Amino acid sequence: MKALALAVTAALTSLALGLPSGAAAQERTVKIAGMGAKSGVVRSFGVNSEAAMLAAADEINKAGGVKLGDGTRGKMVVEFFDDRCTAEEGISVTRRIASADFLVIVGPTCSNVAEPQFGILQKKVGDASDSGLQMPIFTDVAIKGGLAKISEWAFRNVPSEATMYSSLFNYVRTEYPDVKTVYGGVEEDFAHSRATWYAVMKDRANANGFKVLGESKWLLNDTNFATQVREIKKANPDAIAISAHPFTTCGVLKEMQRQGVKPKVLIGLSSSSSLETLEGCAKQAEGMIIPTSFAPVNPKAIAAAKATAKFKGNADLHSMAAWENMFILKGVMESEKVLAKPDSLQADRRKIRDGLAKLKTTDGLLGTTKREDREAEKPYVFVRAKNGQWSVYHNPL
Repeated sequence: MKALALAVTAALTSLALGLPSGAAAQERTVKIAGMGAKSGVVRSFGVNSEAAMLAAADEINKAGGVKLGDGTRGKMVVEFFDDRCTAEEGISVTRRIASADFLVIVGPTCSNVAEPQFGILQKKVGDASDSGLQMPIFTDVAIKGGLAKISEWAFRNVPSEATMYSSLFNYVRTEYPDVKTVYGGVEEDFAHSRATWYAVMKDRANANGFKVLGESKWLLNDTNFATQVREIKKANPDAIAISAHPFTTCGVLKEMQRQGVKPKVLIGLSSSSSLETLEGCAKQAEGMIIPTSFAPVNPKAIAAAKATAKFKGNADLHSMAAWENMFILKGVMESEKVLAKPDSLQADRRKIRDGLAKLKTTDGLLGTTKREDREAEKPYVFVRAKNGQWSVYHNPL
């Protein structure tokens, strides 16, 4: 009886002092690494993704965290690494993460980081002759087409630009019958914008019967666009398609205004459907049409955007993909019975990889996302810059 009394007293004391006992003592940490650009010209993308990941983890943890394979609860913890949008730093960061106790990576921002990063992963799962990293990576931002095919450990939750721009140019052809010619502007040294112009925008414009008059080129860090805009003005196209990120997009648009270039239709890059563009050149971007896989068009999307704002991030197609990734990973960890214990690290990473590979659909903020070959086919809308905001212009689905 004396021993029982002492035990009861100890338990009550623990409760009074807030010491862990029972289920609380068994709570584990589920460590997720984020990586992306938090410095340099494209730093806002990394900042926004980190905020979205932190906001999503906060919601998940408030709702009880992750139910692990042995019945304990896991608290999601996010640590974000700056890869500076350079391949060398991205590979270095990936190796550091893989050597630590993180279960999965969400990122990176830049396609020129993702491509070599996926290249250091094991190409085929279970290949004993391949010494590549066995680390699941679930990308939220890097959008250059087809990158997930590089490794069976690589997954993406990015929209298909080929699908979106095919639909957009078809829409322009129907809604603007007097638009016959297109001219491109391309950020030549950035993997995403370059690939999107040459392999997507230009191709889709041709396929929909437009005459492509040519393209003008500039670099991500350029600040003077007078020559390029003179080329555009000389071509005198009906429509201009700018495949560039917010920073140079705004520079070109301001120079177009200065030189009096006014196309009938102005089309932008998916990544420029962001607050950064409107903060930089809302007046000049007025009327620009962009396809995007995120817009705050329903209660769930609005709530995610507000939650991300509390962590000092903006909601766009990239950061909200990071938000979705966190909830997808929670579901996969629970269905695959991840343990999040020190001695289960590599087994847990494999479980997450296998769980992501099984997914045929996922729930997204705009609806159901289809998945095939570790890539996503996401719902999308066309947005248009109007009075300093991105407004839904057309829903093609």
